[in-house]
Formats: sequence, structure tokens, C-alpha cells
Amino acid sequence: MNNNNKFVKHPKNPLFGDSTLGTMFDVYMTKTDGKYRMDVSWRRQKALAVAFSDDGISFTYPEKTLEFDESTGWEDDINRNCVLFVDGIYKMWYTGQANGHSYIGYAESADGIKFERKFDKPILSPTLEWEGESVMNPCVVYEGGIYRMWYSAGETYEPNVIGYAESTDGVNFKRYSDEPILECAPENFYEQDRIGGCQVIKTDDMGYVIFYIGYSDIDTACICCARSDDGISGWERSPLNPLVYPTRGEWDGDACYKPTALFEDGRWRIWYNGRRANCEYIGLAEYEGRNLFEK
Repeated sequence: MNNNNKFVKHPKNPLFGDSTLGTMFDVYMTKTDGKYRMDVSWRRQKALAVAFSDDGISFTYPEKTLEFDESTGWEDDINRNCVLFVDGIYKMWYTGQANGHSYIGYAESADGIKFERKFDKPILSPTLEWEGESVMNPCVVYEGGIYRMWYSAGETYEPNVIGYAESTDGVNFKRYSDEPILECAPENFYEQDRIGGCQVIKTDDMGYVIFYIGYSDIDTACICCARSDDGISGWERSPLNPLVYPTRGEWDGDACYKPTALFEDGRWRIWYNGRRANCEYIGLAEYEGRNLFEK
């Protein structure tokens, strides 16, 4: 067990992104047959990309998987995606942005590299009052024939809350409720302003664990987690929060955004994008131990 109850940042951080590539952000990590797949947003290209790794530390040069398409009217920029491999098809849910609003779109691929949009219109748009201008940053889990989507909603610059929807086909999603399922807890300084950018993992011992961004103000962010028996209600925040937070003067000195986590070899590994001024790159923090809800 980690005696310090802290996530330790990798000494080689930042691991991915530099002045040549520009800002790389909001990663989604999966691992299959020992190979890490990192889906990432590439701001300079206004595109989504993928990179691969054998160890989760050194990655290949990014390949674009989907580019923006201004002709649709809602994808002047695209970012913040997740990718699942289901029934022999790579399925992608992603964020399209235009005119101060964000939407969720859907694309598919046979090889996991070149994706094609399946629809001209978004599959989820902001319609409820609390969704405000935007729905974005989808995290989809395929479970028992159901696609379960957790997503951020609210303002476009940074969202405010987390919502939840379900689908039997991965396209037609029905919202669980007219209310968000998780909001900020103002009593916690690290998330007193808003929350967003989540990943949800189902575990055998802790239920559904959600890793998310907590904002103390709109420009200062850290990484937190909470648990729920059903992934919808009764969220219990970790006593270890914030798990990962800015290191003053370093590459992530202003904010730590959008976590994506894997548990392997007795440790949690969280990849995230750190920001200092207007530069954002990808880094890694690790925690030796399993239970994130015991000090």
C-alpha cells in the first residue's frame, strides 16, 4: 500500500505532446493484448488522433482518426472522444463544437484508425436546462447489451455537471433523468466551482468508480474520484481527493484535466493532460494499492 496515500507523478512527465505537436489533451486509454491505445484530442489539427505504446510511457507518433467537418454545421472543431471495440467494430463517441455549443457525435471504423461519421447530425444535443450550451466528453461503457454513457454538460469553455444516458444501439440515447447525476460539492475547495471530464470504470470491489475533473475555479483544476453501487446515484467521494493536482512552476502548474485510468500490476495509473499557461501535454500519475476509498 502507498504509505503516503498519494498519486506519484511519473519522472518523465510530460510523456506526450511538445511544441511541435502542440496541445494534446483529454485522453482515453485502453489496453488490449498488452498494447496501450491512447485516443487523444489534437488541438492544432482540430482532430482526433491515436497513439500506441508498449508500456504506457513511450508512445508512437499520433495518427489522425477523425477530422473536423465544417459542412455539418456543428463540427468546426472536434475533440474529447472515447473508443470501444464491440462486435468487431471500433465505435467512437466524440465532441463536436461550433458557434459556442458542443454536441456528441458517433463514428465507426473497421481498423481502429480511419473512422467515418455515421450521421450528419449529432446523436446527443443539449436540450435540458442544466445542459446549457453543451454536452461533451462522452464516456461509454458497454454492459449487458446496454451502452451506458456518462457525459459532461453546461458551459462550453468548461462544463459544470455530469449527466447519464443509456442506449441499446449506441446511437439513440435516452437520458436517465431530467437532472444531472453528479454535481460539484462546494464544501470541497478543489471542486467548489464545477466538475466535468469523467471516466467511469466498473469494479468488483468498489462498484462504479468515476474519475473526474474538479475545478476550484474555472482556470484551476485537479483530478478526483467517487464511487457508486449503480453508477448513477449515491456517489461517495474518495478521502484521497484530490488525487492529482497541479505542481506549481511545472508543466502542469495551472491545471490537471481529464483523467483516464487503468488498474494493473497492483497499482492505479492515471493519464491526464496538464496545463501551464496555454500549453497542454499528457502526463501520468501512479498509486500503489487498490482501494481508493480508504485512507
